[in-house]
Order: sequence, then C-alpha cells, then structure tokens
Amino acid sequence: MTDKTKKAAIAAAGAIGSAAIAAALLYANKRRKKNEPTQPGPIPSGEKPETD
Repeated sequence: MTDKTKKAAIAAAGAIGSAAIAAALLYANKRRKKNEPTQPGPIPSGEKPETD
C-alpha cells in the first residue's frame, strides 16, 4: 500500500465510523421519545385529580 492509499483508507474508515455513531445516536433518541407516555395514567385510587 502506498502512503496515499493508507491515508485515504484511514479517512474513509473515519467517515464510516462517524456516520455509524451519528446513526446510532439518532436511533437511540428516536426510540427514547417513542417510549415516553403522551398523557399521565389514571390515578390508582380512583379519586378525581385536583386542579386549580
């Protein structure tokens, strides 16, 4: 391998690694938001919630 080829291979590996990390972070954030409840659940005791 020539010096130029080695540098190109390292640059390509870095770009692929960065893209993989970015994709993993986006997927994790998307998944975390999906599991959040949109509304609070009912009160277990059956009492009406107090509002101001």
